[in-house]
Amino acid sequence: MASKGTVIVTGGSQGIGAAIVQTFLDRGYSVVATSRKITQARLSPSPNLALVDGDISHAATAQKVVDTAVQKFGSISALVNNAGIFMAKPFTDYTVDDFCALVSTNLEGYIHISQLVVRQMLTQKSGGSVVAITSSMVENPIGGLPVSIPMITKGGLEAITRSLASEYSKEHIRFNAVAPGVVDTPLHKNNPKDFLKTLSPMGTISTAADIASAVVYLTESRQITGEVLHVDGGSHNGKW
Repeated sequence: MASKGTVIVTGGSQGIGAAIVQTFLDRGYSVVATSRKITQARLSPSPNLALVDGDISHAATAQKVVDTAVQKFGSISALVNNAGIFMAKPFTDYTVDDFCALVSTNLEGYIHISQLVVRQMLTQKSGGSVVAITSSMVENPIGGLPVSIPMITKGGLEAITRSLASEYSKEHIRFNAVAPGVVDTPLHKNNPKDFLKTLSPMGTISTAADIASAVVYLTESRQITGEVLHVDGGSHNGKW
């Protein structure tokens, strides 16, 4: 069966990233997935899956990922910028090193891989999709979760999503974002479930598959660009 297209997924080794990788594979796509040690991850092997180890904040990693996609599968039809780091602490406790780490992975990583992918899509002249993973707390901060500095980066991703959606609309390269609330991933393995359920009005915790299905929806929706899709049990609607 012919592939539906080739999707690059950053931060693909576990949690949301691994679910995104598997969902695209299940739907008939070829996937190039990357993370620092993705070749050691427990991803199901597939002839339609290529793995590239590396730190996405380094331009050389992005270049290797894009080269792999083109050499192995012939083209690139979509990119999912899922790689990201996150930390919660009072604003006055954040260090310059914290800030640099967040910017390096969350913003520089997005820029390196997205520039290369957009160049490839412009050469292909068949449009494409770029999806970022942000956070519902960009629009709806929660007092008990102090994440001011990470939200600079996640808010930045939403801003660049809107800018790029306009810049490349004529070329039919679409830019969207998924803004999750609390998701049941290794990131929250030490947080009590009862507390996490209070962080959305529906009193639910999203699964990684919930986020992956939203990513696929935006990737395949040819008339949606510049959109931030909240998958957060309604928490972006405000107080509850």
